[in-house]
Amino acid sequence: MTRTLACLLCVGIITCGIPAFANPVFLSPSDYNPNQLLPSPPPEGSPAAAFEITELELIQEKRTSADFARADSDFKTRNGSIFAGVIGPKFVLSDLPATSKMLDDVRSDEDAAANVAKDFFRRKRPWIVDPALKSCSKLDAPDSSYPSGHSTMGYAMAVVLASLIPAKASAIMARASEYAENRLVCGMHRRRDIQAGQVLGTVIADLLLHNASFKIEYEAADKELQAKHVAE
Repeated sequence: MTRTLACLLCVGIITCGIPAFANPVFLSPSDYNPNQLLPSPPPEGSPAAAFEITELELIQEKRTSADFARADSDFKTRNGSIFAGVIGPKFVLSDLPATSKMLDDVRSDEDAAANVAKDFFRRKRPWIVDPALKSCSKLDAPDSSYPSGHSTMGYAMAVVLASLIPAKASAIMARASEYAENRLVCGMHRRRDIQAGQVLGTVIADLLLHNASFKIEYEAADKELQAKHVAE
């Protein structure tokens, strides 16, 4: 089977090595043209790209087993529960259905945006460039590194939650930064990948916060969080 035919057959399931796009809930792909939002990553073989790989090699040399375990836990967790530790013990998504629904929909929109960008840039994963890197997983598509999807999710959710819980805004944003940095500890992404995820996630959050339909879910989550005294 030719590559062209294979690509045509996998539409809707997988696009030539890039994960299938999530179904966005509120936004349209025209809202986040990656060519207009993100700079292209440095070309492979350039000094800038080589520097990023060197950074990952240094991180790998210095990381402890505890560092890797934390990064691996973040790798396996792709939902709003990553913020429970900084928001407080009352932030239990199973007890917060409106907030959980809102964050699930944020996840759908940011994931769709990240996959559009991944498909556009098709940057190689670090372990393709340096097979000696030990990463949390090597099951992701080999050309899906830019931007980091985890980082996009972390910042998209963080901006929304920080708006809802301003008393914890600083801690929420710091957790998003840590979550993104753990992609480097995991050896799954390079520095510019997580920086692009920060930009894209922030843009998606801002678009959602100005979306009339999303505001209905946002207001329901706001009432719920206040009623459950989550911010206290």
